[in-house]
Amino acid sequence: MPKMKTKSAAKKRFRVRPGGTVKRGQAFKRHILTKKTTKNKRHLRGPTGVHATDMGRMAQMLPGRGL
Repeated sequence: MPKMKTKSAAKKRFRVRPGGTVKRGQAFKRHILTKKTTKNKRHLRGPTGVHATDMGRMAQMLPGRGL
């Protein structure tokens, strides 16, 4: 049986935390920041978790990572 392959894009963008949750980067923080308010940019700071409804997709993209 061949090995299960991890999606290369997923392994670059997500990290599995010890508790089994998945850490992801925040979107909308790269460019065109002049129209965004300071409050909005502040709330986009730092990593956030993947929503529970997407965890099934994460398990498919990251097999063997304890999901």
